[in-house]
Amino acid sequence: MTRDLVLHDWMVAGIALASGCVAGLVLRALMEWLGKHASRTKWSGDDIIVDALRTTVPWAAVVAGAEVATSALPLTARIGGLVGQSLTAVLIVIATLSAARVVAGLVQSVAASRTGVAASASIFVNITRVVVLSMGVLVALETLGVAIAPLVTALGVGGLAVALALQDTLANLFAGVHILASKTVQPGDYIRLTSGEEGYVVDINWRNSVVRNLSNNLVIIPNGRLARTNMTNYSQPEQKLSILVQAGVGYDSDLEHVERVTLDVVDSVMADVSGGVPDHEAVVRFHTFADSRINFTVILGVGEFSDQYRIKHEFIKRLHQRYRTEGISIPAPTRTVSLQQDGPGAPSSLPPVPHQWEESSEVLRTGGGSRRGGRGDTSR
Repeated sequence: MTRDLVLHDWMVAGIALASGCVAGLVLRALMEWLGKHASRTKWSGDDIIVDALRTTVPWAAVVAGAEVATSALPLTARIGGLVGQSLTAVLIVIATLSAARVVAGLVQSVAASRTGVAASASIFVNITRVVVLSMGVLVALETLGVAIAPLVTALGVGGLAVALALQDTLANLFAGVHILASKTVQPGDYIRLTSGEEGYVVDINWRNSVVRNLSNNLVIIPNGRLARTNMTNYSQPEQKLSILVQAGVGYDSDLEHVERVTLDVVDSVMADVSGGVPDHEAVVRFHTFADSRINFTVILGVGEFSDQYRIKHEFIKRLHQRYRTEGISIPAPTRTVSLQQDGPGAPSSLPPVPHQWEESSEVLRTGGGSRRGGRGDTSR
């Protein structure tokens, strides 16, 4: 100390510390008030900022009051400088924590708004948080008088050794950054890999990508593998897609009438069923003269990949009911089966027995004969 402490010094220091505490309480109440108003706005960024500052700003005011109180005491230059540096470093750490929470929250909010899902690419959030915290720690160490140049050099040499030991981890990290930077896959997209895995991308973190399939199970895929494999992204360039439904009618049907009825059913499904695209232009294309019917393709529109199952289900039900009402037949392939029995005392042939079947006809021999098959072979 440069001199003895007197009552005036204690009073000034106490007033400064009390002022810091009061300021902290006032700021906390202010943050609560701002939080209520921020929740009423459409932008989620103000909620993130207020939530990050709600706990750190009051403590910063208390630390600032303590620093003012310390400067009012008659301390020696060495002790005063050490205490001042320590409190300044604490303020820097508090500001760094606040900045890290704000920046990470804003990055997550932007990612969620672009993908349309609550989950986001946590790899960008984590990288941003680590960068901000690292910068704040280095500034705090510099404030305390620690030379950071040798520390950075040592970290660089140590980082090289760590990089050699963690090649796979770093490969997955940079693969994840590459995937997100190229925008080939974003959280919320529905993807299907050539290896068979498919589902919605829930998150892309520093090591792997999390995919949730339609059975609500999570599939964990390393980022390196995801970057190397071939895949189909059903959400790019847009989520709306077209699906094909195959159908057929009998040869005696009026195809113009069939087309009008089918288009009417498509329009009703697109307008009434959740997941349909009301402005979708219904399309029917006849394409094949099959064995027992004329086949055609109906093109439907769906909002996103998983909607196709609901749309197909409702479309087939309505189309079947409408065809029955309109008297339009949907014939099944037929097969005629003839039975022959060879042997002493057996009749030379049996009358043909027609059966409804799915493919070509067959000839069955019993009693020592053989089995033959061929389309339309009913002579025996």
